[in-house]
This record gives sequence, structure tokens and C-alpha cells, in this order.
Amino acid sequence: MRYDFVVIGATGMQGKIVTKDLLKSNYSVLLCGRDKSRIEDTLRRNKNTAFAYLDLRDKSKSISTIKNSGAKIVINCADGDWNLNALEICTAANAHSIDLGTGIMSMLRKQLAMKKTLAKKGLIHITGCGSVPGIGNVMLNYASQKFDTVDSVKVGFAWDSNMKKFVVPFSISSILQEFTVDAPYLHHHKTRTIKPMNSVVRCYHRAVGRENQFKVGHHPEAYTFHKFLERKGIKNVEFYAGFPDHSMRAILLMIELGFGGKPIEIQGVKIEPDMFLTELLKRIEMPKGYQEVENLWVTLEGKYGGKKHKILMECIVPPLLGWESAGCNIDTGMPASIMAQMIHNGFIKKAGSWSPEEIVPPEPFFTQLGNRCMHVFENGKKIN
Repeated sequence: MRYDFVVIGATGMQGKIVTKDLLKSNYSVLLCGRDKSRIEDTLRRNKNTAFAYLDLRDKSKSISTIKNSGAKIVINCADGDWNLNALEICTAANAHSIDLGTGIMSMLRKQLAMKKTLAKKGLIHITGCGSVPGIGNVMLNYASQKFDTVDSVKVGFAWDSNMKKFVVPFSISSILQEFTVDAPYLHHHKTRTIKPMNSVVRCYHRAVGRENQFKVGHHPEAYTFHKFLERKGIKNVEFYAGFPDHSMRAILLMIELGFGGKPIEIQGVKIEPDMFLTELLKRIEMPKGYQEVENLWVTLEGKYGGKKHKILMECIVPPLLGWESAGCNIDTGMPASIMAQMIHNGFIKKAGSWSPEEIVPPEPFFTQLGNRCMHVFENGKKIN
């Protein structure tokens, strides 16, 4: 059987969301990963699917798997550390590809530096196709067209739940990095860093309310936003993460207990505390009736027509019927599915390696978000 799409990392949370969204859109999908047992139900319920074992460390076999699938588009939902491997594999397999982004700037630069190579082969690659990066990048593109010059951009996410119970919002390893790794930000054209917990402020966000937010690293926006808006004079870029109090307290306790620390050796075996924590937290079941809401936001400040100008873009992500187990993670998996479908359907045509703000047309993308009940606001007015 020939497939429309290949999903790498299909056995993880985001891979499952992407796959489900593609199947609901009537596409066929080859699910690739290392643990078939985690998606047996999907395979059993959907005749337009199959599973193939795929390990990105084995480039030769991975290339063969993609070629044999017949798919022309690959959605990489594996950990961001493997994005460059995945891009090289997809390029060798003559397939378009997208991923969810990486906070490793050296890797991101290498991906974007493949623009000419991909253009010669007629292939499209988009990196950072989830929420932030992803939806935020497209909102940036949309709003920036209404400025003559842009001085400052702030971007981030804020979320809350209807129950004050700790549920892992997304990758706990990524979360621990957001709380502990020095956060880079652009200030007057120069990159500076700050410890996340030294930047905490209390802020209000639509649909979420007031909660703590703080600058974080492990995000590519400081680099890609600056690159995209350099011609408009951008000076300052900051990324913020917002967590509800109950979740923030739990995460800080995990860090205090050492789960974000260095490897430890037990009976001759080295154990990564965050990897152990990842497996341990899988035992926590989502409480019955638990729901999440998230606000993805971008604020631009600059000038238009010689006057000061400011635009706040927001994407509100509500609980969705039938997606309860995914929580707010739908705003990462669904955009990836949408962008891949836009390549498939010819809305995105220009070959090369891109960040979403450079290549994804905002209006049709926002329309697809709206079809999934994710509404985009410009200065408080819904535009999709």
C-alpha cells in the first residue's frame, strides 16, 4: 500500500495527535516508531494505516522505509535532538518534511542552511510547526505586514486547567529545561541571557487569567523572528512560558529533588533523572473530567505611518470533544498536520528550508485552525 504521509515518532503524544488529525482528514498514514504496542488501537481501528519500525540512528534503513512507503511528505514528531538526522534522511529519500522545532541553535542553523540543497531537489522543509514555534510564527507574519518598522516582539504561551491536579502538560524533559536553562533573549540587537526564575512576572491572558510567566530558552523564536524581521529593524525579542500555580509548584519541587540534574549511577548503571521521571510520570492518569485551555500569544510593537503601533495576536485553544486525553497538546500536533496538508494540497510550494513565518500563508492556515475550534484574535477581534 502507498501512503499519503509518514509520521516519525508516531508512538508518542504528538505523533498520535498528528496521525489522528490526518486520518480524520481522510488520508493514509504510515506510522513509524520504536514501540508498536503504544498504537495498536489506532492500527486496529483504521485500515489506512500500518506500522514500520524506524530508528533515526539507522539512516540507511530509515531512507528505505520512507521510499518504500510511497509518501511524499514526512512529519517528524521525534525529539528535537534528531531533527537534523531526520531532515538528512528525508532529503535522501526525496520527501518533503516538517518537524516540531528545536532549541538547539547550531542544529537549527544547519537545517536552514540546507535551503539551496533542498531547492535544487524541489523539496520543502519547514522546522518548528507546532504551537510556539508554529502558530506563533504564522501570527507574527500576519501582524508584521501591518507595520513599517518593528522594534520589539514578545511571544509565549499560558495555560491552565479546570482541576488543580498535576498532569504533565508536554515533555517533562523540555519543561525542566525551560525552568533551569539560561534563557536567551534579544535586547537592543544583542543576545543576553537570564535565569528563568529571575524573570518571573505575574500577567493576565485571555481565557487563562492571571498567572506567573517567565523567560525561557529551548525555543528558536529569538533567532528566527530576528532573522525574519531584520529588514524592519527588530531590536528586541523575548519568549515567555506561563504555568498555573499548581503545576509550577510541582515542577519546582521535582527540580529541587534533583530530577533535572546530572546522571546518577546505581549498581553500575547510569540513569538520566529526567528520563526516569518521564517514565514514572506516565503512570499518572488524567483525572476524569480534567480539561485544559491555552493561550498562544505574540505582541508586536513598532510604527506604522509614522505613529506608534501595537498588535496583540492570540490563539485560544479550548478543550475539544474527543481529544480529552491530549489536553493542550492538540495545538502542537494539529498545526503540524495542517502544514503538512498544505504542502500536500499545494498551498505551500516554494522549495527550500524554512521557518513557518517565512513560508506558511496565514489566512488559509488560520481557517484550518478555526475548523478545529482554535480561534485567532487580533487585538481582541476574532479573525478566523
